[in-house]
Amino acid sequence: MSKFKTLDSFFKRKEADISKSNTPFDLNTGTSNPDERHLKSSRVEDEEYPCGEALITETQEVHFALSTHNVDEVDISSIERDPGLRPPMWDYPVNQRDEIRRAYLNYGPHQLILRKEQYPLSGPKKHPRRFQASWFTQFSTWLEYSRSTDAAYCLPCYLFSTKALGRPGCDVFTIKGFRSWKKVHDGKNCAFLTHIGEDPCSPHNNAVKYCEDLRNQAQHIDKVLNAQSTEQILNNRLCVKTSIDVARWLTFQGCALGGHDETLNSKNRGNFLEMIQILASYNEKVASIVLENAPQSAKYTSHTIQKEILHVIASKVRNKIHEDIGDSKFCIIVDEARDESKREQMAIVLRFVDKDGFIQERFFDIVHVKDTSALTLKNGISDVLSRYLLDIQNIRGQGYDGASNMRGEWK
Repeated sequence: MSKFKTLDSFFKRKEADISKSNTPFDLNTGTSNPDERHLKSSRVEDEEYPCGEALITETQEVHFALSTHNVDEVDISSIERDPGLRPPMWDYPVNQRDEIRRAYLNYGPHQLILRKEQYPLSGPKKHPRRFQASWFTQFSTWLEYSRSTDAAYCLPCYLFSTKALGRPGCDVFTIKGFRSWKKVHDGKNCAFLTHIGEDPCSPHNNAVKYCEDLRNQAQHIDKVLNAQSTEQILNNRLCVKTSIDVARWLTFQGCALGGHDETLNSKNRGNFLEMIQILASYNEKVASIVLENAPQSAKYTSHTIQKEILHVIASKVRNKIHEDIGDSKFCIIVDEARDESKREQMAIVLRFVDKDGFIQERFFDIVHVKDTSALTLKNGISDVLSRYLLDIQNIRGQGYDGASNMRGEWK
């Protein structure tokens, strides 16, 4: 087994590169010598064919320098326009990236329109091909061309590219550059069309959407979320209000809420759901947010929601009774009230004289008890009264409404 080798072991730096390593690096030109960029440009113009190996070697040197250069602060007015020389987006400071993206969007794609013979030939010597300026017309919103690398790039994908490794070839139109001109003239399999993708959520289409959102401040993410949140809150409140009004009306009328069959195909889904359906038939706004039109996780019609609504209503009633009693004296009436499951329950009724001098009798609460012994009943009564801040010292009489005791025995 051979030992693993790093990528650096396959390359050997030239003596000229070592001698230039101490020269300051220019971010705008991508070179360490101010005159070198002019030499590169003239070489591209003069060497019509071939240019492949020279440009590839040159590109590797540029990207190696960019990858080792730490960008601390960027002058937005002097950002590199050439897509083959600009550093990757993730090398820019995080707090400046949106500002840099807006600057590139204001400039637009770097589309260098030259005469046909000015674009270098590349590929097999028997059938060389070159970039064509006519492609800018067909893909005007994103296609870029770099004269320094003789390669095509995508502006939106570059602006929102990330350093994280993705699918193979995802960096062709952002960092490496596309130079397979033969694949452009391939009908439906055109490399540019393949890059765009048919899926609306393809990486390219997503990048285009990100650019539109960044360019349009009214559609900025925080404003979109705020607008959606406000509308959703109003819809949720109306949906809950509908459920509360129905539950309150049925409760005051002494009607059951649930039905025997509450499925969607049932002819009678119960009073609660049927009442909501009636309200929806008279109001289009209500109809658009309740029952089947409501989100599956926010219908506000489940039995749990109904019980919570009834619990809130009961608490308000008890608070009103406590307000009417105040610090006055009162008495209690306790009786047994078994449910259908034969569980023991204790019903508590309060009697008091209101501020107008009339005797009032109000049902206050019903409590499940494990047995009907005196201690159990006493603890249950104390818990209920203390929960609603009713002083036990104000009780002036207690008893059962009947001759029998809580066990139903005559003694």
